[in-house]
Amino acid sequence: MSRFQVKKVAVLGAGVMGAQIAAHLVNLKVPVVLFDLPAKEGPKNGIVIKAVEGLKKLKPAPLGVPEDAALIQQANYEEHMDVLKECDLIIEAIAERMDWKTDLYHKIAPFIGEGAIVASNTSGLSITKLSEALPESIKPRFCGIHFFNPPRYMTLVELINTPTTEPKVLDDLEAFVTSGLGKGVIRAHDTPNFIANRVGIAGMLATIKEAENFGLTYDVVDDLTGKKLGRASSGTFRTADVVGLDTMAHVIKTLQDNLGPVGSGKVEDPFSDIYGTPAVLTKLLESKSLGQKTGAGFYKKVGRDILRLDPESMEYVAGGAKANEVVGRMLKKPAGERLKLLREAEGAEPRFLWAILRDQFHYAAVHLASIAETARDIDFAMRWGFGAKQGPFELWQEAGWLQVANWIKEDIDAGRALSKAPLPDWVFKGSVVAAGGVHTAEGSWSASANKFIARRELPVYERQFFPENVLGSNAPAFQTAGTTLHEDDAIRLWTLDGEQGDVVIASIKTKMHAISPDVVEGLAMGVDLAEKGYKGLVIWSNDEMFSAGADLQAMLPAFMMAGVSAVEGAEAEMQNVMLKLRYASVPVVSAVRGLALGGGCEMAAYSAKRVAAMESYIGLVEVGVGLVPGAGGLTYIARRAAENAAASTNKDILPFLTEGFTAAAMAKVGTSAIESRKIGYLLDSDVIVPNKDELLYVALNEARALFNSGYRAPHKRPFPVAGRSGLATIKGQLVNMRDGGFISAHDFHIASLIANVVCGGDVDAGSLVTEEYLMTLERKAFCSLLEHPKTQERIMGMMSTGKPVRN
Repeated sequence: MSRFQVKKVAVLGAGVMGAQIAAHLVNLKVPVVLFDLPAKEGPKNGIVIKAVEGLKKLKPAPLGVPEDAALIQQANYEEHMDVLKECDLIIEAIAERMDWKTDLYHKIAPFIGEGAIVASNTSGLSITKLSEALPESIKPRFCGIHFFNPPRYMTLVELINTPTTEPKVLDDLEAFVTSGLGKGVIRAHDTPNFIANRVGIAGMLATIKEAENFGLTYDVVDDLTGKKLGRASSGTFRTADVVGLDTMAHVIKTLQDNLGPVGSGKVEDPFSDIYGTPAVLTKLLESKSLGQKTGAGFYKKVGRDILRLDPESMEYVAGGAKANEVVGRMLKKPAGERLKLLREAEGAEPRFLWAILRDQFHYAAVHLASIAETARDIDFAMRWGFGAKQGPFELWQEAGWLQVANWIKEDIDAGRALSKAPLPDWVFKGSVVAAGGVHTAEGSWSASANKFIARRELPVYERQFFPENVLGSNAPAFQTAGTTLHEDDAIRLWTLDGEQGDVVIASIKTKMHAISPDVVEGLAMGVDLAEKGYKGLVIWSNDEMFSAGADLQAMLPAFMMAGVSAVEGAEAEMQNVMLKLRYASVPVVSAVRGLALGGGCEMAAYSAKRVAAMESYIGLVEVGVGLVPGAGGLTYIARRAAENAAASTNKDILPFLTEGFTAAAMAKVGTSAIESRKIGYLLDSDVIVPNKDELLYVALNEARALFNSGYRAPHKRPFPVAGRSGLATIKGQLVNMRDGGFISAHDFHIASLIANVVCGGDVDAGSLVTEEYLMTLERKAFCSLLEHPKTQERIMGMMSTGKPVRN
């Protein structure tokens, strides 16, 4: 795959968005220089210095680890313009002012390198108008690039071309943003607010209006429009507070300035009546209550209490009200039945939900032709940019295309909809009706081209075997794809077809991919199969969980019937399979994404290599349920400490043991793949993959490359431990923590057992031990704790409430 080489990126504007884009580039090893105006006082880079320092404190964290902020090169427009000549990509991210942006373009134009792409990160200004400020030689290399906040975590990036943008520029940028930055790219037309904000903000305005119509409070609306509706957990008004009410107001103003009714001199939009700034939002803006950034908006946190705004009095009152449980049950029904129940119900809450869904269906259908190439782009925009599980067209199609269309038409005719605009003709006749909706195996409906259009085929997408897709596209599912070698309720062992079929894939199927005895047996079988006729084994599943660890629920019945001896046997089997992974004659690669906790962390640690998505959260968390890692995690920590000490001039093992011990004793979880590497659960030789959909591709290639280069498993060799002197040092520190009230007596007991294992027990410092010896210590510690009443309290508390018990 040929690709656009990005050796350095310039980000212009060190505001909240620009600084976070720079942080995300640094996370993914892209050299970046962050520009802003020269400071009027102090160092000329003062504005950028402050912005970079602010990244370390921002939540959610924009940086994989805070110290990487130092990797952002700092610059200002007065002293460092020549640096722009070194940059292959220049992302302008200054304030949303057309005049400020065009003035900056005039200043930077002489310093833009030949072949460099210039892109504006605007949430809705006309890209074509912005391009007019650039020289003719640069216009073909200019486009819009719209990241969503926070850019590290939000999948969506919209690319917007102008009439003069070269197609190759967009193709190159899409490949870089997809593979290099891990984003989901859609191409939007150059219309006000593009796709996601056009549909999403219109939906928020419609929600505010319908909430007023039905007399619902903000907390109830957020309960209804969050997870229960398959949307972001923050709902509507909390999302507005997080985004910033000033930002929301700006996006609304872009709609007001550019869209209007017939004869307004603006782009015609039959929904323009809903673009008025809500009165409550105007009052909040006047009082400088801008949401989370100022501490007050639609909500206000006072101590531990979250208060909600009363729009009548503009005072904050007790919040936390929930929706009617009956509505929650309605929302669990199949799509068609669900919408019918909501539409025909008598209560305000279900009728409100039908109204906002109808409004979104109506809006998306009317605007599809003008704002997007296909319905797929709108659905992806709402999923990737607004956290919805389904886009509006997906839900409409799942519920029954023609039936829902007729319901919408009835509401329009009865004056219940927000606009009198009729649904387009394509909704009721022709190819869409014949296909049962806008998404088909052939492609998704393009209202402007009047045909179904397949997904764009670029070489970068060949790296995605199972990309995200839309309902109705009949895309292959990883659960049934390829050739199955073995499958039961716990695990599937399989291969891809064709040239990619030379590596076995193990996909765990249990809830949260918990490692049950059946999973252990399946992993052992996977190694055996791979050793007999394949180049390796890859452990991978195509969802947000690598593994939550050992299946405690599966162990408890055996514990209740046969006591701790039954559990000790299961633990021994788990330890044995970890060693089997490590010493397999073919490479085992763990493809980690999302949570890899406890046994999941151990499974990854005992693999020959790890390939991890940027958003991987890895750690040994057994302390939270009153246990110690029991499947080789502590043995791994001890072994890695010995290996690191051997590579150092300092042969004392204890300094190399401290971080691993602390991570296990405090159940520390890496908040990114980068931090997980810093803790020691990933190695420098492991690969961090920006795009989760490329994880399997990279893992298979890593396994294949190891095999083809003559892979041999590591030697089984004894290694030195810190011994009783190291144990005494650690326990001395633990005593101080216990006596100082920082940890409980049971925490002290658990941490002491962890220290005993990682130090090798009651042996001299430097004594050589084997992995099997340390695993025996692990098992004894694990089983002794399982019989402890306080550990049992923690286990039962976690299983009943999902929250750790501190005792």
